Amino acid sequence: MRVTVALQSDKTTAEYRALAERVEGHGFDGLSVYADLGFQPPLPALLTAAAHTRHLTLGPACLNPYLTHPVEIAGQAAALDEASGGRSYLGLARGSWLDRAGVAQERPLRALEDTVAIVRRLLAGDDSGYEGTVHHLPAGTALHYRPLRPAVELLLGVWGPHGARLAGRLADEVKIGGSTNPDMVRLMRGWLDESAAAAGRPAGSVGVVAGAVTVVDEDGALARRVARREVAMYVDVVAALDRTVDVDPELLRRLHALLAAGALDEAGALLPDDVLDRFCFAGTPQAVAERTIALAEAGATRVEFGTPHGLTGPGGIDLLGTAVLPAVREALGARAVAGVGA
Repeated sequence: MRVTVALQSDKTTAEYRALAERVEGHGFDGLSVYADLGFQPPLPALLTAAAHTRHLTLGPACLNPYLTHPVEIAGQAAALDEASGGRSYLGLARGSWLDRAGVAQERPLRALEDTVAIVRRLLAGDDSGYEGTVHHLPAGTALHYRPLRPAVELLLGVWGPHGARLAGRLADEVKIGGSTNPDMVRLMRGWLDESAAAAGRPAGSVGVVAGAVTVVDEDGALARRVARREVAMYVDVVAALDRTVDVDPELLRRLHALLAAGALDEAGALLPDDVLDRFCFAGTPQAVAERTIALAEAGATRVEFGTPHGLTGPGGIDLLGTAVLPAVREALGARAVAGVGA
């Protein structure tokens, strides 16, 4: 299982460089940058990371086909792949909170499928065109340069069985964004293996990524208190998508109202411990490591520790790198050896 770090796109160029070097120095496998509405586009941060790292896999988590046209997405993917020497992936999702910008998200799975088709045609130099449901590419349209690679790895951010069917045909990974729930990982793993088999692909062809808000600190109670505030806005979006968790509808209604009023602390305080543990990594290094191992055992092929990481960004990344990552790798290595021995 790979372990990666995700950053919010609200930093300076100097901060992105320092954090990328820190993440690589601790031995993480990759770095993602969010593309949330109202924050910086992720590409500048990723290009900075590409220039100052040698081994990290890099990508946006995730771009959406409503704010960014597939032709532009193809160009961004090609630029990052060239800058990173082929270490990039492309993350696509329907997007969240776009109604705040007056953007309708009609036929999201069709939009994603069309985007994948157009991006792949452009990167491969195919100018035959494409006639989709939401997006189209006229014949003769092509990139006016040669991309480093004719294809990049594709991650789709989806939660449901219909999205899993699309990913089973097209994707290399699925990210369950905002989830640290082993039950949801197992459910998605089953959906993906079934859909991959239907598409003639072997089981395990599509990896499962579990990633969410992370707050780790030696003071576990403080970490969990901070995490409640940080994760509330994401629970408002994804709690209803998790078919393995029953969250009180009245709690979600109150949560949404408090978030709309800007009362983040009050909104976070509504979240009971069992809900918190399904939607974020929060607590001591041991607690975060145990949750990460549980996700691996449930079938996750990658776990991604999201912002803010700790009480301070660099401090949280350091604690994840020095205490959580080694514990996870040691435990999973021991289990692998025991499995071989058995």
